[in-house]
Amino acid sequence: VQLQASGGGLVQPGGSLRLSCVASGRTINRDSVAWFRLAPGKEHEFVAAQHRNGPKTYYGDSVKGRFIFSRDNAKNTVHLQLNSLRPEDTAVYYCALGSSVILSNLASHSAYTYWGQGTQVTVSS
Repeated sequence: VQLQASGGGLVQPGGSLRLSCVASGRTINRDSVAWFRLAPGKEHEFVAAQHRNGPKTYYGDSVKGRFIFSRDNAKNTVHLQLNSLRPEDTAVYYCALGSSVILSNLASHSAYTYWGQGTQVTVSS
């Protein structure tokens, strides 16, 4: 199973980016899918996720109202639209898949089995 994340880059505060994560070797419509981020000196932070039973999407408090998660099962791809970006959003963003994630663990880093390589998002003027 491979997860290829892309779409990161350097953006000014207030700007937007759209991250994508393409899965190969596994069909994502059977999995819970999540985005996490990792900033220097910090632990993994939950960003957004959708349980495999769907359709509700859950967001971390720090991104709620600014980021939008979407899933395209036909393309085996998930996206994360990042809006109103702030310097504190700077991090490496990772997508993750899990087949046996229970709803109460959706925001738990350890609940996911497969991880992408990450894409760097830098918010700076």
